[in-house]
Amino acid sequence: TPGFKNRNRAHFAAIVNLALADGHISEEEKAFIDRLAIFLEIDPEVVQKVMESPEQFKAEPPSDKNSRLERLYDLSKMIYADNIADDNEKKLLEKMVLGLGFEADKASQVVKTALEMVSKGIDQDDFVATFKV
Repeated sequence: TPGFKNRNRAHFAAIVNLALADGHISEEEKAFIDRLAIFLEIDPEVVQKVMESPEQFKAEPPSDKNSRLERLYDLSKMIYADNIADDNEKKLLEKMVLGLGFEADKASQVVKTALEMVSKGIDQDDFVATFKV
């Protein structure tokens, strides 16, 4: 449906924005982005548009908890795609956490918990099932 495609495109753009937080996209980040584009069924021409101007695509927060956690997992995975979680990426992730619908006073803890879980290699299913803030 158009709504589904728009949500996927917005999520994809958020991940591209996160990858660009340090000013460039590493080979590892690019590989993750390419895999995610296939998984989210983003057309190649849309991928190109998003890569050129990710800020033009508005985020649509997920309405249910599992979808929110799945998106948080993807965003957290992007931070570790290049094995570096720098401060710019963490700050951007905090903003995105708010956009996903998490409470503002818990944003820092959400980011910390998500990054710890992803750095330990937890898969998406376990992340969603066990995430607590």
